Amino acid sequence: MGEGIGNEALLMPYIHAANIACGYHAGDEATMEQVVDLCLHYGVHIGAHPSFPDRANFGRTTMQLSLAEIYTLVTDQLTILNAVVVKKGAELHHVKPHGALYNMAAQQTPVAHAIARAVRDFDPSLVYYGLSGSVMIDMAEEEGLQTANEVFADRTYQPDGSLTPRSQPHALITHEALMLEQVLRFIQEQRVRTITGEEIPIKADTICIHGDGVHALAFAKAIHTTLREKNIIP
Repeated sequence: MGEGIGNEALLMPYIHAANIACGYHAGDEATMEQVVDLCLHYGVHIGAHPSFPDRANFGRTTMQLSLAEIYTLVTDQLTILNAVVVKKGAELHHVKPHGALYNMAAQQTPVAHAIARAVRDFDPSLVYYGLSGSVMIDMAEEEGLQTANEVFADRTYQPDGSLTPRSQPHALITHEALMLEQVLRFIQEQRVRTITGEEIPIKADTICIHGDGVHALAFAKAIHTTLREKNIIP
């Protein structure tokens, strides 16, 4: 959220946690303040969404930075958002890397470790959201952080548990029925059907919807309604 889409107020009633852009791929102090205010109004957990410093590509293009630079850029973005959060009398709850930084961390142990160390050194009480079953979770737990295995409602999966790259066909799920089928399988069976048709085990602690997706609001409503109807959430 806070990425310039402008749908935050509409989405808030249907979510429990928000990942807020910290200015490096999108957003600024004003948008951060607006989203934090909405989070406080709706009782939504406030999370930092640090990324590569790449507004031109919305943080979705890989940048080759040193591990020290990655540590610093995560720390700086946590500092920026936390200043807004404290100003509003609130508390930062979690951290979830964004875009290409997230994808690198899910695949490269040194990157995952650098981010986890930055989070731990900034505030060891923060929850670390990472791709379910990936080295992001392993490195965060190694640093003593509480973790949340993240699964994606609107993305397809590869046989190794990674997300299908956006550059490939069928990376995004655009049909509501297919999206809900995947979400319920996450929760009820702890499994996901991959792009190749096989099913693999997966742990789901938190479900992600991309706020910039065309179907973001419809998907959020559908998930919220379905999970309430099935008594999965109150």
